[in-house]
Amino acid sequence: MFQLLLQVGITLLVVLLMMWGLARVIRRPFGLRGNDALMVLGTQQVGRGAAVAVVRVADRALVIGITDTQVSLLVEHDLGAFESEPEEEHIPVDLEGDDLPGRHPAATGGRLEGSLLSPRTWTSAVDFLRERTARPERTARR
Repeated sequence: MFQLLLQVGITLLVVLLMMWGLARVIRRPFGLRGNDALMVLGTQQVGRGAAVAVVRVADRALVIGITDTQVSLLVEHDLGAFESEPEEEHIPVDLEGDDLPGRHPAATGGRLEGSLLSPRTWTSAVDFLRERTARPERTARR
C-alpha cells in the first residue's frame, strides 16, 4: 500500500514539473527575452473596441490606433516627448516638530471613530441609504 502511494506521489510530482516547464517554454520560447528596442509606452481606451497606443521602436515613438479589425499608424513622433516624466512638487515635512497632531483633527470620538468598526459610521451609512431609497410621501386623496 505504501509503495503504491509513493509511486503515485512521485508520478504526480513529475507531471507537475513537466507542466511547469512547458508553461515557462510557452511564455518565453527557448529562453528568448523581449527586445528592448520595441516597447509599449502606454495605451488609452477611446471606445468600446478602440484604443490608442504609444509604441517605442528604436529611437522613435509611434502613435497607433487599435480597433477590433485593424491596427493603423496615426503619427510618428520623437521619443523624448513621451518619455519625459512630469516634475513633481515635493514639500519638505518636518517630522521632528511638535506640529503633527496625535490623531486626525476631524476625529472627535474614541479610537474607532471613522473606522468600519465604529457604530457611528454604520448609523450614518444606514441614514444615508434611507434618505436615498425612501419613497416620497403620498399626498392624501380626497
